[in-house]
Amino acid sequence: MSSLPDDRTAKARIRDEALRLFGERGPDAVTVRDVAAAAGVSPALVIRHYGSKDGLRDAVDEHVARVFAATLAEATAPSGDGPFDPEAVPSLVEAVSGNLPAGSAIPGYLGWLLVGGGPAASGLFGRLYAVSRHALTAMAGAGMAEPGADPEVRAAFLLVNDLAVLILRDRLREVLGVDPLSADGLRRWGAEVFAVYRDGLGGAGSA
Repeated sequence: MSSLPDDRTAKARIRDEALRLFGERGPDAVTVRDVAAAAGVSPALVIRHYGSKDGLRDAVDEHVARVFAATLAEATAPSGDGPFDPEAVPSLVEAVSGNLPAGSAIPGYLGWLLVGGGPAASGLFGRLYAVSRHALTAMAGAGMAEPGADPEVRAAFLLVNDLAVLILRDRLREVLGVDPLSADGLRRWGAEVFAVYRDGLGGAGSA
């Protein structure tokens, strides 16, 4: 596959390489020259396309937000003309792992984006939270989950648990010996998460 020509535009290559480098090192540790070298272009071309490093960071943020929005829209779209099926709604981790190519830099950059803040971060988190609220309401309506005394907090709790897997993916791989977004990793992680949600930390005999 590496012998295939890269048909992306120079502008897209610059953005994608910036995304990769930002995810690996953090945006503050990456220079325009670093991005230019990785994309095989001149620093002047980076500035011509994006105006500045801040402009490039904004473009990367917006790209990540768009990809997540499209991923979530596809994952939560109703199938056929029947009613919404809560059993068909995957977790955020499953949606991302199933819709992004292997090795995508987007999960690694997610932490930098959300912690760094800004319009793209706020918009993305709001979208993710809305999907979490929708899924919890649907599952509660189908008798598959309890909304809890504070459904807003419960939906946020479920969301941040999934986000933690995406943001800490590399650290989890180091301690578990398996990529949590791989098929084996999802099976291991999902089994324990479901057991805790179902039985609590005290097991099936706990209150």
